[in-house]
Amino acid sequence: MRLAFVTDELPRPGTAGHLTSNHALIGWAQTQGHDVKILLTGTRLASPVTLYRLAPVTGPHVCALGPFILPRTARALITALARFLFKKLPQSLVNKINLNKTTTEILGSFTSPSDAVWCAAHIKRWQPDAIFIDTIFRTPVIDSLQNPDLTTILLTHDVFHRRHAALAAAGYRVIPATLTYEDEARYLQRASFAAAVQPEEAKLIAAMRGGREKTFLLTMPATPCPRPEAVAREPNRLVFLGSDALPNRDGLRWFIADIWPLLAGCGVTLDIIGTAGPALGPLPAGMTSHGRVQNPAPILHRASLAIAPLRVGSGLKIKLLDYARHGLTTVTTSSGLAGFASDGAPFIQADTSQAFAEAIVTALINPPTDQAALTYIAKHYGNDSAFHGLAAALNCNKNIINK
Repeated sequence: MRLAFVTDELPRPGTAGHLTSNHALIGWAQTQGHDVKILLTGTRLASPVTLYRLAPVTGPHVCALGPFILPRTARALITALARFLFKKLPQSLVNKINLNKTTTEILGSFTSPSDAVWCAAHIKRWQPDAIFIDTIFRTPVIDSLQNPDLTTILLTHDVFHRRHAALAAAGYRVIPATLTYEDEARYLQRASFAAAVQPEEAKLIAAMRGGREKTFLLTMPATPCPRPEAVAREPNRLVFLGSDALPNRDGLRWFIADIWPLLAGCGVTLDIIGTAGPALGPLPAGMTSHGRVQNPAPILHRASLAIAPLRVGSGLKIKLLDYARHGLTTVTTSSGLAGFASDGAPFIQADTSQAFAEAIVTALINPPTDQAALTYIAKHYGNDSAFHGLAAALNCNKNIINK
């Protein structure tokens, strides 16, 4: 089958959770023999020349020269240059420039009418069998298709009105300024199918779509990555993995302010992998920020315990899968646990500062085994279970086409 994938950022593993999930989905589709093309809306290139090999890419503001993605418009070129140069600035200056990010969360921006029309015209020429729509923020493309027979699969990644409400209640400024249940329901109803990342959200999304049957579960697949025998876990070493998204920054600030002092004298250290660490600025003694790491496995395999002190947000917290597939048990909150299978889960719930600190100390005294986490991943998050609903949706569409 020909599959178009409409998104505003190139799918990549090891970055943000939804980008990792999108990368896994496209990779799976290709292993099934499908031909996937990415339609990149907007101007979100990391540099003026971007090497990208996963799938062919085109868009209203970008074009491809072999595996290289290049700006097509002056706007895209300026944006790519700005993003590239921004990454070269000293982290202290970056933190000052990003100061407003401490109180603002951008959930997404809707595809512009002109970009939606461009994508619809390209889709009409290419004639894919199905179209993936990456979140409700790309649904303007559906409106521009003018063909009700085209199969569209909306990748929700989140229930955004709930995330919006949680962030606003915590005192953060959220963009877009308003996003209600009714708003999101209208966007969800535009697609032929909707894919949810966890069971509870699948039920809610089905209800928001008017009880439609074509809502299915699409979890993030996770491949076990066992610790090499020659590598030992280091006592009292904690690890956190995450981008500088607001829920991660909020959780780490809570951990630093209210939980870390309770661990004083215990000899505990914390490694922070990803852009969340640099975004926080100076860290207390005992914490190390590694920034973006190409391969986090060596750090994860040396840690004794993972943490996910998340207080806001929704969806499925993919970092917990990353921890578990490397054999780690995680101390997290009820918010962090939302949507995970409970059978044999390598997670310890703690929702107060005191309970979180006590859970860490207890787990470090009696370290859980790697095998429990690896068994959990193999049982619940293999490719077959993760992509079962999607395979059924594509097969349904294929049968319709053959008729």
